[in-house]
Amino acid sequence: MPENKLLTDSKEFAKKVVLLCRELKTRNIESSIRDQLLRSGTSVGANIHEAQYAQGTKDFISKFEIALKESNESEYWLELLYETNGITSEEFKTLKKQCADLRRMLVASVTTLKSKQKPDTGSN
Repeated sequence: MPENKLLTDSKEFAKKVVLLCRELKTRNIESSIRDQLLRSGTSVGANIHEAQYAQGTKDFISKFEIALKESNESEYWLELLYETNGITSEEFKTLKKQCADLRRMLVASVTTLKSKQKPDTGSN
């Protein structure tokens, strides 16, 4: 089931982000950028985890959409760190690939879930 893979992969991504941010601190990389990456990178998995206890399909989809936005933001901070020589090419490539893989799974899950929802008829 994609959600289980999402849970596992998003936690692995979060762990790598945490470890990278610890390393960036020792390199004296700008704390504001480091902190933004830490927040967005860990938020992806937190929202996927929270979705497992959603109060319905709409809530579930909403959590996944938030995780999707956070993965996009994480990629931005990774690109910025790479383009300003804050992280190595290898660090960038590894985390960017994980981020892109998570995003693909999230998009596929949201698309599938939305296609299974009953259409809103507009009546009360």
